[in-house]
Amino acid sequence: MKEGRNLEGSNLHFEELACGSNQLTFDYLEKKLKEILGVSKLTDDILRTFGFYNGEKQYNIAAALFADDNKFSGIDMARFGHSISEIMDRETYSGISVLKQYDMAVTMYERYYQYDKIDGINRRKVDIIPEKAFREAVANALVHRTWDNNPHIRISMFADRIEIASPGGLPKGLTKEEYINGFISDLRNPIVANVFFRLRLIEMFGTGIKRIKEAYNGATRQPSFEVTDNAVFVVLPSFTTTYEITTDNKKVIEALKDGMRLSSSEIADKLDWSKAKTIRALNTLHTSGYIKRKGNGRGTTYSIN
Repeated sequence: MKEGRNLEGSNLHFEELACGSNQLTFDYLEKKLKEILGVSKLTDDILRTFGFYNGEKQYNIAAALFADDNKFSGIDMARFGHSISEIMDRETYSGISVLKQYDMAVTMYERYYQYDKIDGINRRKVDIIPEKAFREAVANALVHRTWDNNPHIRISMFADRIEIASPGGLPKGLTKEEYINGFISDLRNPIVANVFFRLRLIEMFGTGIKRIKEAYNGATRQPSFEVTDNAVFVVLPSFTTTYEITTDNKKVIEALKDGMRLSSSEIADKLDWSKAKTIRALNTLHTSGYIKRKGNGRGTTYSIN
């Protein structure tokens, strides 16, 4: 069932439709309620408060997403080596509660991007990529993605960055600028968002991008956000890795000095390069967080981050 085609003109969200099963269990949800909110037992009243029933008193799709077993896609995580052809580790979490997906994704993040550092007699945790930013990005992906199509949320893990791709693009009527600035007035999945909010996994509706940016305050390399019709992409760069910039990439940065904002064609003309070579350099610098990109298509421009 396609969300836009079948629900257009109605007041329903896809998550409000009946899931087709009344045999759902919520052991993991109950565990999280006990851990975070001190709830002694998950009751039918709590499920109703969360909005897990439709008008016919049937479990809806939002309920299924938080159930221990379901038929929905989830998160596909891969840790890459020196190239995308070298997969060092891979985990796929699907058909389980979105809360468990979230926790398992954080566990895999901790495996590769946190370590303990000893200072004298003190031990402290060090983030290679800020945990706060990763948690926000994954929670945002689960809360705002479309659930009526099959692709997984894809999390690609590299030594110098994490890339998160969430299916579905932005909700209808929401621009990229509104999304990045936190102006989300019409949530795609308000029931899912409300449960994440009550469990303190998101702070306020629409503030996730701001909180990701706050986690990088003062950092040389900043996160980047891209939006297409079919997906939202977030890139979280590393704090600590030292990056080598090639001579060609230095020329691009030099071309963008003094706050200049240029198109790829203008940069190619300025450097007397081919368009293909220019685009390759721009993509590398953008992914590494050195430059930022604005606009789409022929209107795309680049500037130093």
